[in-house]
Amino acid sequence: MMFRGFLLRNASRLACLALAVALLLAWTGCGENYRPVATPIIPIAPNPGFTHFVVVLSSNGLNDPGASTTIDVSGDTAISQATVGVLPSWAFILSGSKMYVTNSLDDTISVFLPSSPLGVATVSLPAGSGPVYLTSTETDPVSITPNSVYVANAGNNTVSIVSQNLDAVTATVPVGVKPVALAELPRQGEVFVANEGSGGLPGSVNSINTVDDTVNPPIAACASAPWQSPVAIAARSDSDRVYVLDQGSGYVTAISTSSGTTTSTVVGCAPVGAGANFMNYDSALNRLYIANPTTQTLSIVDASQQTFSGASVLDVISFAAGSAACPSGCSPLSATIIPPLGGPAYVATAAVSGGQVTSSVTVVNTTTFAIQGKVPLTTVPQSCVTDTPFELYTAASADGTRVYVGNCDAGSTFIINTATNTLESDMLAPLSAARASALVITGASQNGGETTYSYRVVAGSRLRIGMTVVVQNMGDSSNDGTFTIVGLAPGTFTVVNTFGVSAAGQQGTAIALAPQSPIFVVAGP
Repeated sequence: MMFRGFLLRNASRLACLALAVALLLAWTGCGENYRPVATPIIPIAPNPGFTHFVVVLSSNGLNDPGASTTIDVSGDTAISQATVGVLPSWAFILSGSKMYVTNSLDDTISVFLPSSPLGVATVSLPAGSGPVYLTSTETDPVSITPNSVYVANAGNNTVSIVSQNLDAVTATVPVGVKPVALAELPRQGEVFVANEGSGGLPGSVNSINTVDDTVNPPIAACASAPWQSPVAIAARSDSDRVYVLDQGSGYVTAISTSSGTTTSTVVGCAPVGAGANFMNYDSALNRLYIANPTTQTLSIVDASQQTFSGASVLDVISFAAGSAACPSGCSPLSATIIPPLGGPAYVATAAVSGGQVTSSVTVVNTTTFAIQGKVPLTTVPQSCVTDTPFELYTAASADGTRVYVGNCDAGSTFIINTATNTLESDMLAPLSAARASALVITGASQNGGETTYSYRVVAGSRLRIGMTVVVQNMGDSSNDGTFTIVGLAPGTFTVVNTFGVSAAGQQGTAIALAPQSPIFVVAGP
């Protein structure tokens, strides 16, 4: 109140004082006096680091090193390529920071950062190991025991334990005949081994104690489904169940782990058809997705219950001719589920006819199991082993915006936009060290921005889409150049060449360089 009274009594004086100050400021703002003006300078921001990524492994024949390509999900671009060993077969990303790759033909593991092509370390395994699979759930930096990566060596019937800190083998233990898949319990303690069997010897399943690397006795199978050739294995997220897919018997077997490390017992089996060779566990919905190229089916199995039987099979989707999933008929080879919860399943399929492989992806609703759509990929000459997951391997990005399909036959990775279920792009694998094909060009036909060349192969392998081709010595130099083959037909190949001209009967030569063959895709965090 006192302050308010002061203002009322001196209002006229204060008004005069304010006017005088305003006139003074106006006067000092004129003439040779300049007031500093601060203009913020915004620096050029660095390129943002990639948030999500996937890694594609590609093989380079039986004698040359393969490659690892890291793809930035946000930009659909390759951000790095690393050279790995001969015939890479499996990859595992440890906490998003380290990549481990099994190289099955030179008995090594490649270790490097997914974002960098430099600094690839090589871990040597015992001679004849033939590593085909590796895994680990031991990523706790404060763990009392040293963290390890476990490697299935199909060549000498062993599992090697590799220290994550030293990137060196600390132990190698004997298991069953031809171990091909591993599953470490999320709570750790045990690593379960699927041994496929070989040479007339049946397969088996056993486990390794992670504390002392001792091997437990083989686990007895269901009486109605004895082990024949186990090829895939998965641990449930609560560590209470392990599921084994047996390609020979056509059953998925559930193993209880809750009774102790040395007394794991089988608690049930569910039929999925002989020939099933791919299994993907969806931890969000507690389901197994099992692809069977022999029966042309995808089985969806409930893994959430403690009991397990044929009633656990929730649905079997047919991909045979006339089906909703694949009207012309095709074989499902692999599947991935969009994270984090309730997203659709993307099933990679192939149809072989006349030496050509037609690939596509079928989208399945994981609630109703209805077919939501189909994404065509490509038709190319068959060059890889068919009816295996590695012909068309799939993985979904961690943010669920993309699905990646490594197409072994096409020599490229197909990127699908999950918002529109359309093909976003097609990324070629690194160039192969395989012998180049020599061609004779007998004509050229221009159509818009593309040139179609007539040719015959005089040496080397047949052409396929994605090859780099160098055309030279044509009568019109506008038809010379280095191109990527984008289309194939009997006796012709097509490239993008805006300067080409039509010239029937024109002679020339060419060499075609093949890309490597993508065989495995793994998503980072």
